[in-house]
Amino acid sequence: MPDTYTHGHHESVLRSHRWRTAENSAAYLLPHLRPGLELLDVGCGPGNITCDLADRVAPGRVVGLDASAEVVAAARAEARERGTANVSFEAGDLYAMEVEDDAFDVIHAHQVLQHLTDPVTALRELRRVVRPDGMVAVRDSDYAAMTWAPDEPRIDRWLELYHEVTARNGAEADAGRRLLGWARQAGFTSIDVSSSTWTYADPASRVWWGDLWADRVGLTDSPLARQAVEYGLSTPDELADLAAGWRSWAAEEDGVFVVLHVEVRARG
Repeated sequence: MPDTYTHGHHESVLRSHRWRTAENSAAYLLPHLRPGLELLDVGCGPGNITCDLADRVAPGRVVGLDASAEVVAAARAEARERGTANVSFEAGDLYAMEVEDDAFDVIHAHQVLQHLTDPVTALRELRRVVRPDGMVAVRDSDYAAMTWAPDEPRIDRWLELYHEVTARNGAEADAGRRLLGWARQAGFTSIDVSSSTWTYADPASRVWWGDLWADRVGLTDSPLARQAVEYGLSTPDELADLAAGWRSWAAEEDGVFVVLHVEVRARG
């Protein structure tokens, strides 16, 4: 979990995860939190959002779950550094969690379902472990809905290639628009849907975002680059050119990049 992760746990991905906070990545959930709730954060990554959520529900118990023992170790270090005492982290399988039924008031999953080959089964498992009056909150981006300026053909090609790789992996890059349907298929009966964005338009954020994707697509040890070559979808030369395209965009004074996310709060 995630089981077809084109991002993997390359340092550029962890760099992205460490930028994320409850405020910029889970604002749709925050009004529903209160002290004392018990919360499970699946696909927790290095623990930034998990610790933020733990602060919101303290003294309630919070558990972060990730497939990677290495990432779990990083999350534990994050919690120690921050002094977050009401959180623990475990390695586990989202499809078959070692968690009893009706164990948590809130379950949170950020940018997880887009990497799974069977998101509906995963949501059914989340529904199993949330309490009858609890909430499952999921948020995923939608790659086809991302937009940017100025025009950059190499970013057009990056987006096409990203879809090709994720499709080959059996995953859904445009997960955001499908969350409602997946939640309905999983058996949820009360579902609220909203959307929000990340915007990169100032010089510092442009460079950060451009460098992030330049590394993901251009470094030969990144999962996305490695898979693109292994699947015969791209070449190292093309990937280097796509990385240069990202850095060229980041240097544009008029550069804007907007990432659309869809969010679902599911009950019942």
